[in-house]
Order: sequence, then C-alpha cells, then structure tokens
Amino acid sequence: MFYKPEDGHGLPHSPFNSIVTPRPIGWISTRGANGRDNLAPYSFFNAVAYVPPQVMFSSTSTKEDRGDTKDSVANIRDTGVFCVNIVEYEMRDAMNQTSGPWDRTTDEFELAALEKAECETIACSRVARAPANLECKLTQILQLPGEANFAVFGEVIGVHMRDDCLVDGMFDVLRYTPLTRLGYQDYSVIREKFSLKRPGE
Repeated sequence: MFYKPEDGHGLPHSPFNSIVTPRPIGWISTRGANGRDNLAPYSFFNAVAYVPPQVMFSSTSTKEDRGDTKDSVANIRDTGVFCVNIVEYEMRDAMNQTSGPWDRTTDEFELAALEKAECETIACSRVARAPANLECKLTQILQLPGEANFAVFGEVIGVHMRDDCLVDGMFDVLRYTPLTRLGYQDYSVIREKFSLKRPGE
C-alpha cells in the first residue's frame, strides 16, 4: 500500500501514528504564571544533543481555554522552564489520567494522586517517584507547519535520578521498565537490552 498524506489513506485510523515506534514519553510538568502546576504526557519527545544536554517535545493540538496551543506550551512561553519526568510501567494509569483535556485550572498531580516535589534549579514541580527528572530551561519554540504544531526545545540544567536505578555507576533503564508509545491506543514496555560496539571504538 502507498498513500500520500495529503490525499488520505482510507483506513480507520492514521497509520503514521504507529509507524515511528516505539517512542519515549516525555511527561512534561510546568507551572503557570498563576502558580498552578500542570502535568501532561507527550510521545513526540526525545533527547537531541549531548553537550549541553538538550531535549525536545512537540504539542500538536489546542484547547479552547488556551487558544493556539495547550497548557504545557502556554506555560513554558510564560515562564521559560519545564521538567521532563520519565515514565515507568507502574505509572501508566497515572500518566494516562493526566492526558485528558482538563481545564487549565486543574492540577494533574492532584488529579492522578501523584506525589510532587519541587525542582532544584527551576520554579516547577516534578513527579517525585519518577525514575528520572530533567529540569529544563527553554531555548526555543518552533512553530511547525500545521495549525497547532509547536516543537519545544530545552537545555537540561538539572538531573534527578532515582537511587535504585543506578547500578555500578550507570543509569540502568531496566531497573524501572520504561513505558513507550506505539500508536493508536497502544503502549509497550522495554524489558530486554543488548549492546553493540561501534566500528572504530
């Protein structure tokens, strides 16, 4: 099968959503200028540079009470900071609860009964029991083609790692079973890993 996205695919759901998988989930916490905390998952998320360490996520829809975007992007535009909370399998239901189109006055930490902790380098809350948290300062927001597509880039200026995820001096992702997004309403977990040595190393 071949299709041009501009012409449609004729399938019940867009296959593009499940072709680029698995995708890590950035559970983005922000604080509005009014002091209210917000927490929402984004599966268009990844690390993009080592030095300085940088990450990005994309928001692709709007809310009536936010105009051209959603709470996360709106808060970041106002404050210039955000935190990426890494999602583990045990937190899947809480993560899913925070994905709803909640009113801007809703504190998703409270909605999902998640313990929050204050970040060290930025004025923002983080998921206290997440395997890792990346405190970020905004570097740029790019408006992508499309009505509500924004890519948010941030420099990581603070890193929290849960002690039980450190093994022999390395952060071991298998200690917490990472949750990944497959597309549609499907997710997966990472339970195995292997190593490959690059040529020349």
